[in-house]
Amino acid sequence: MIKLNINDEISPLRAVILGRADSNGPVPKLEDAYDPKSAEHIKAGTYPKDEDMVAEMEAVAEVFKKYGVKVYRPHSIKDYNQIFSRDIAFVIEDKFIIANILDDRSMEIEAIEHVINQIDPSKVIEFPENAHIEGGDVMPWGDYIFVGTYYGEDYPSFITARTNMKAVKHLQKLFPHKKVKSFSLRKSNTVADENALHLDCCFQPLGRGKAIIHKEGFLIEEEYQWLIDFFGKENCFHITKNEMYNMNSNIFSISPDVVISEKNFTRLNTWLREQGFTVEEVPYAEISKQEGLLRCTTMPLVRD
Repeated sequence: MIKLNINDEISPLRAVILGRADSNGPVPKLEDAYDPKSAEHIKAGTYPKDEDMVAEMEAVAEVFKKYGVKVYRPHSIKDYNQIFSRDIAFVIEDKFIIANILDDRSMEIEAIEHVINQIDPSKVIEFPENAHIEGGDVMPWGDYIFVGTYYGEDYPSFITARTNMKAVKHLQKLFPHKKVKSFSLRKSNTVADENALHLDCCFQPLGRGKAIIHKEGFLIEEEYQWLIDFFGKENCFHITKNEMYNMNSNIFSISPDVVISEKNFTRLNTWLREQGFTVEEVPYAEISKQEGLLRCTTMPLVRD
């Protein structure tokens, strides 16, 4: 049995699900793109190739091996994108929560049945049909659960809005002892550098009291300010629009002192090292073309 335990984003990692990229299928048609960044690369003929993404994910698997982390992988489904394991489910405390994601992606959860079968069935929770939620929007942080959402009444018109207020309220019901804090994010179906697909695309708490943040990802100034006050301005690394577009906030903590980051994030990685972090650099630029990075491809199951 897997004894789930996740209370934050940074405690020492013991077990994780890492997505896979070996059979993504043909390049999607433009009208089938789920986000503006993928669409951009489909148009430009630079959509990532399976073998390049496989190599990138293996580099991450190697880092996990180095730190003694148990890694689970989904079973392979032919011609199916299974890279972003964070979207399909997430763990808070000892509960495994199956996300309500885009219908086209429903088979992804079946590919991790072999993991779910090792979890106490009473701890596996499904959200109600009309409460949309994806793991990239959900961050447990001690007494808090930070949730990215979109408050606008035009929510249904955004394929990039993945977590709604019904889900935020449902999360509060499931975890009455936690403070569920929601943030309305900037959405765009067409302009990639103006779209915060998930909360982890514009914000990430780190160890050592630090955080990465992109101000323009937040639609409501007070909500952005709340985070700055919570972490302290001097502890926040502000990323530019271009760095947000390249997914600089979407790195991943193995422990309070160790992070996995993309090797091209020069400014960020320099700052992280200055703050005393060990930075494990990996190539992930091909995967980032689908508007996701390190946090999106990993789903932690157990942290100490």
